[in-house]
Amino acid sequence: MGAQCSCLDTPALKARTEKLKNHKIIFVVGGPGSGKGTQCERIVQKYGYTHLSTGDLLRAEVSSGSDRGKKLSAIMEKGELVPLDTVLDMLRDAMVAKAGSSKGYLIDGYPREVKQGEEFEKKIAPPSLLLYVDAGKETMVKRLLKRGETSGRVDDNEETIKKRLDTYYKATEPVIAFYEKRGIVRKLNAEGSVDEVFQQVCKHLDALK
Repeated sequence: MGAQCSCLDTPALKARTEKLKNHKIIFVVGGPGSGKGTQCERIVQKYGYTHLSTGDLLRAEVSSGSDRGKKLSAIMEKGELVPLDTVLDMLRDAMVAKAGSSKGYLIDGYPREVKQGEEFEKKIAPPSLLLYVDAGKETMVKRLLKRGETSGRVDDNEETIKKRLDTYYKATEPVIAFYEKRGIVRKLNAEGSVDEVFQQVCKHLDALK
């Protein structure tokens, strides 16, 4: 599958991708209800980073009606996983498009497994940090149930939430361990208020300068 994609790597795209290596790239990992979305919004406001969520990119591509969007729509309708190469191409395109104006990138909800992180580094650049927004299981369940009171989301019920959290922990633990060996994981205690968590974020981001 990798070989099939390499034909898209034109010299111009390679040169633009090379520029990304001078930017700060931060992976943001946290379970449903950990508050990572709120922290990403705060980071964008204060630091001028570009927030990229793979889920949002996929949805935007599908709704754009592009050729790639149509292919993605067909894959997702069958309930199949979108190929890793495609996700990475979309991330890279979005990053390259903002390379001139962005102070850095927040990659939200990625990587979900170690292989994704390795491929990201081969194709794009290594991350500067991994911010691990860590809230306890009980806290996340409570927050999601509260959200469920107003969200109308069918997956915001206790049984489904617990399943989602189990899936999240199984997938995330190896990723955290992989980057901990490199010394770039910064664990945030996400039990406190939004402001308290953001103070921890600022400490880690300011230390990157």
